[in-house]
Amino acid sequence: MVPQSPATRRPRVALYARVSTLRDQNPQMQLEGLRALAEQRGWEIVGEYVDTGYSGSKDRRPQLDALMQRVHRGGINIVAVWRFDRFARSVRHLVMALDEFRSRGIDFVSLNDNIDTSTSTGRFTYAVIAAVSELEREVIRERTRAGLDSARRRGARIGRPPVRIDLNEAHRLIAAGASVRRAALSLKCGASTLARALKGEAPAPEPSPDAPPASP
Repeated sequence: MVPQSPATRRPRVALYARVSTLRDQNPQMQLEGLRALAEQRGWEIVGEYVDTGYSGSKDRRPQLDALMQRVHRGGINIVAVWRFDRFARSVRHLVMALDEFRSRGIDFVSLNDNIDTSTSTGRFTYAVIAAVSELEREVIRERTRAGLDSARRRGARIGRPPVRIDLNEAHRLIAAGASVRRAALSLKCGASTLARALKGEAPAPEPSPDAPPASP
């Protein structure tokens, strides 16, 4: 068989499907629709990735992870899904994935969302989604800044409260043979926090038994 030249080689597509439960849903419906699309468009299917029993909000899904690993290895021109909510857990996740695909020259097709980044209309749709995602992030940042500014004006302390460490007790524990980590555990603080405190401050002197009592 004569190998196809790059000019005549069919685009290679990876299909992804997901269902939350096998009891109420069947991934075959999604796969059949995607296979029909591949046949219609003349794509060569090089992999089918199906996650069953996984919610769309899950950060990690075995077959989605496998698909992304295949994307990183190369040899794929297109990733096709039934609907983008089967693939991405959020608009932000979708935009990040599409940015990854675009950087690798891979098109993304969502059969029921009219998203096809190989067409001008699909690229426009992606640009709108990316813009909405960026607007959402900017609104969240502005609300966060406004909330912090309001809290500061009310005199609220921003950030974690300072850790109070009994340095005298820390030095006593270390002098008795405890490691910094063990002393930090006894004092209920982090080892690195204790190490910084020991480096920056000396322990308060113990009162001498012959010293006169302090004036009231």
